Amino acid sequence: MALKSTIFKAHLAIADIDHGYYADHALTLARHPSETDERMMVRLAALALQAHQLNDLCNGDGQLAFGAGLSDPEDPDVSLTDFTGRKRLWIEVGQPEDKPLSKACSKADAVIVYCFHHAAEVWWKGIESKLSRLDRLQVWRIPSEASQELARLAERSMQLQATVQEGALTISSNLGSVHLEAVRWK
Repeated sequence: MALKSTIFKAHLAIADIDHGYYADHALTLARHPSETDERMMVRLAALALQAHQLNDLCNGDGQLAFGAGLSDPEDPDVSLTDFTGRKRLWIEVGQPEDKPLSKACSKADAVIVYCFHHAAEVWWKGIESKLSRLDRLQVWRIPSEASQELARLAERSMQLQATVQEGALTISSNLGSVHLEAVRWK
């Protein structure tokens, strides 16, 4: 019998000062049995960092949602789809291969990768030349210390506040807060 995903609920209040985006999001995260709390929380951080795109790209008329993630490699970890069904934003977390990223670039207007693992530098050195031709792709590095601290905020039911200011993200809950500054690699 296959193991089922664990369901996490998050109420995320986002104050993105950089982009003038302020909104509350009621989110359901299905954590695949092989997914760690760290990866799940990086998905949530990625959504918080890009939530302003809901207004910037779709004038508020779109859907920002978690994908099937590890359950379906053809589905993004986070996506923004406009009212016509067009994928405006495709977000991957971790260290994906070049072929799925190339395919994602053909399906979406923009693709963003947030890598976070301590081996991200090794992954990037091995894949950077293969990704250089993908104009729609951005690659961001979340420091390992910050992603590990994010994992400590994971609870089955979360009340989180996310503040984006000067490119940095601070996520807070009753368990503490984590400050991270993603570094753009591509």
